Amino acid sequence: MNQKRIVISKSDHRKLSLLLQSEFTQAIGNNPYISRLRGELYNADIVEPDFIPPDIVTINSQVKLIDQDLNEDEIYTLVYPDEANINDGKLSILTPIGTAIFGCRIGDKVSGYASQMLIKEIIYQPQRSGIMSS
Repeated sequence: MNQKRIVISKSDHRKLSLLLQSEFTQAIGNNPYISRLRGELYNADIVEPDFIPPDIVTINSQVKLIDQDLNEDEIYTLVYPDEANINDGKLSILTPIGTAIFGCRIGDKVSGYASQMLIKEIIYQPQRSGIMSS
């Protein structure tokens, strides 16, 4: 399988690497989307937060997606599992859609849980706003 090459900040790379080694993630098992995320982290371009392009979905980005099967907009903030709350639109990085959109750009089409999604807009990206994750 061809891995996409993502751009990720040093701090998010460190946090995600630790998360993927955690007991929590081990309990989820080695499913295809977690395996894909591991591969993406392995092949990632790791940069300082200031060098993250503004059109890339990062952790804590708020993203507008279009469900292409239903032609409906959905807005999510991509977060770590401990912050996830789908009722508040906070989508865990460890969900199928979360791993699919992470590192993608505006205009990319991704396959998530059940639908084909188009990344329509990045409403908020912490790096673009000058807010860096620690």
